[in-house]
Amino acid sequence: MKIPKKIHAWQMVELDKPFQLIEKKIPELEPGEVLVEVAGCGVCHTDISFWHFGVKTRLAPPLTLGHEISGRVIAGDPSWLGRAVIVPAVLPCGECEFCRNGRSNVCRSQLMPGNDFDGGFASHVIVPGRFLCSVPEVVLSHFQLEQLAVIADAVSTPYQVVEKSELKEGDFVITIGAGGIGNYGAQLAKIKGGCVLALDIDQSKLDMVKKSGIDAVLNIDGLEMREVKEKVKTIANELGAPRFRWKIFEMSGTKAGQELAFNLLNFASTLSIVGFTMDKLEVRLSNLMAYDAKMIGTWGCRAELYPEIVDLVGEGKIKIKPYIETFPMAEINDIFQKTLQHKFKRRSILIADF
Repeated sequence: MKIPKKIHAWQMVELDKPFQLIEKKIPELEPGEVLVEVAGCGVCHTDISFWHFGVKTRLAPPLTLGHEISGRVIAGDPSWLGRAVIVPAVLPCGECEFCRNGRSNVCRSQLMPGNDFDGGFASHVIVPGRFLCSVPEVVLSHFQLEQLAVIADAVSTPYQVVEKSELKEGDFVITIGAGGIGNYGAQLAKIKGGCVLALDIDQSKLDMVKKSGIDAVLNIDGLEMREVKEKVKTIANELGAPRFRWKIFEMSGTKAGQELAFNLLNFASTLSIVGFTMDKLEVRLSNLMAYDAKMIGTWGCRAELYPEIVDLVGEGKIKIKPYIETFPMAEINDIFQKTLQHKFKRRSILIADF
């Protein structure tokens, strides 16, 4: 297997400025590290936040962004050589108190590509090998490796939060936001047996998520809070869903979405905050007490859960092909601008074309 001498990468040098194509020498790998030849890297809202909205990366620019990576190991640990892999968006240490107690996704020694070190908008990326997720050949018989990059975050993050929500068969599920992670969150809630309603202000996104097999959609564009609540209650009744114990997933990453999510709480509900925004909102936390409800957050996904997700994708239970678009990585500046302007209805995956 031929090992390149240099990595070519699209580097963020300054906030909100075009990415610059650079090349750098590949350093000697440390014990436990592997060199992954990138197949594809997804464009996430978090990347947009780093690049445009000023959310600080832990490693200061210049930095190569990209944490939704699929590729093939070409150097490093012999046990990984030649294998197709998904690189988890959050790479834990595997040894600390969090890791030992099933919370490896919040390991304080965690490493995130495109945040703690150079990420996947590049020809190659150097990552710890311990928690890579191997992609079986049977899955690759149905997908191109670059298409599976979306698993690294857009699919895995909602998978973890659906698991954390303790969703039971027959529960009424409301997902707010039908793009990006919202589409996969709705699919996963349905796979787990929920009766699923998706809310969004974009009818085209709702039409797409409805095709995945969920129960209902509701366009809330222009509706007042009270109107939305009444319509949601009506839909729940029409579907024969429970009146209470709702599972609410806020996946839009907007202030309006979070306000709506909190206002939909009722008795014994669980509200899961998945989408990210820098905006602040004012809510009456006593509602949690009065409704005996709970609100939970989520960060990435435990690396240990990735094989389960890959299996679900390989079995066709989680549909990804209708909800992704691929572009050459050379178009990164145009793709980021269009993503910022909400021009895409599907997740963009940049294919390494160096």
